[in-house]
Amino acid sequence: MINISEVLETNKMIEQENLDVRTITMGISLLDCADKDLEVTCQKIYTKITTLARDLVNTGEEISREFAIPIVNKRISITPISLVGGACCKTPDDYVEIARTLDRAAKAVGVNFLGGYSAVVSKGMTKSDELLIRSIPKAMACTERICSSVNVGSTKTGINMDAVRLMGDIIKATAEETKEYDSLGCAKLVVLCNAPDDNPFMAGAFHGVSEADAIINVGVSGPGVVKYALEQIPDANFEVLCETIKKTAFKITRVGQLVAQEASKRLGIPFGIIDLSLAPTPAIGDSVADILQCIGVERAGAPGTTAALALLNDQVKKGGVMASSYVGGLSGAFIPVSEDQGMIDAVKVGALTIEKLEAMTCVCSVGLDMIAIPGDTPATTISGIIADEAAIGMINQKTTAVRIIPVIGKGVGEIVEFGGLLGYAPIMPVNTFGCERLVNRQGRIPAPIHSFKN
Repeated sequence: MINISEVLETNKMIEQENLDVRTITMGISLLDCADKDLEVTCQKIYTKITTLARDLVNTGEEISREFAIPIVNKRISITPISLVGGACCKTPDDYVEIARTLDRAAKAVGVNFLGGYSAVVSKGMTKSDELLIRSIPKAMACTERICSSVNVGSTKTGINMDAVRLMGDIIKATAEETKEYDSLGCAKLVVLCNAPDDNPFMAGAFHGVSEADAIINVGVSGPGVVKYALEQIPDANFEVLCETIKKTAFKITRVGQLVAQEASKRLGIPFGIIDLSLAPTPAIGDSVADILQCIGVERAGAPGTTAALALLNDQVKKGGVMASSYVGGLSGAFIPVSEDQGMIDAVKVGALTIEKLEAMTCVCSVGLDMIAIPGDTPATTISGIIADEAAIGMINQKTTAVRIIPVIGKGVGEIVEFGGLLGYAPIMPVNTFGCERLVNRQGRIPAPIHSFKN
């Protein structure tokens, strides 16, 4: 039974501690839109999205008003487009036409982002996959709301190094295509290992082939709430610290469950999952880095940071999993540099490096996220960074990702502004020693021995 003190506590979390529901994401299968004719495929895609999602934004706003819960974004995830366009797309430009159609559909229904301009190539690439991947730079340049992702590895299949090598080139080309906007196209492109089918967060969201025709997934947030809770127990032992995080994560997730159930009921679309992730924003006090400081490190990146993040991630999952009937997506703590004021500050004072961030990705939700690097970084170096992250994901049986932005025309120490939820970031130095011989080897890195569990 809910009592008045719990209601008041939730109100305080919303008003003073930056609690929000980061996103309601509607997953839509487009497999039935495939056709040999490109124009017909585009029309079917547009019709299906605008029909199923026509009330998504209004419903989200209604729920937000009625329950006084901020719902920051309304989003759509779709079937990886390389599967939908295989029959009708003969060139990269054909895929770009689908991207334009998706952008029109996203604008027509009013969503903030649409994810799923994607290919899953963890073991090998079809011709369709390759065409889509080669279309990404142009597609990101000519659309506003489309997000792209490529899954290059998994624990079961290993790492497709041909795809990794190609993605280094694609990220550089995307940066060039959008250089007038500080290479913003790369902020909408992520390379993954072990990508989940039900992730509601961008840029890695797509609607997996194992999912229903349409589904509602919700991503919660609330680093500010966890930070506030830990500030009340500055010198507590680990037992009390962990209990506090667990209890707080439970409350945050409960809010997400309420929103998900309401959205599902009102839209007549089944509820999928709650993603428990702590997703920061550029707002002061809404930072994962600040939580790590509350746990006891002077700055994010200091010795002990990885241990603190591991603790946080685990306790968030332990608390949140009890608050929802279905948990999925990425679930844990995100560490995007540009979207987290505490991370930005840590980079500025020299506490946080890419190498330390890589270590942190071993124990948190995703990977190297929203990191700005010098525009003259070689494509092979970017591929090497992707390979490192994919290896961490593959060996540890977890999702890892790279969303890295080589900002054309800018170097270390300069600031790049992305705006909105994407925030701003100081450009970070990258190891200048090369890895060309590794990246240019053909084939794939085999799956680890512990993948054989059949």
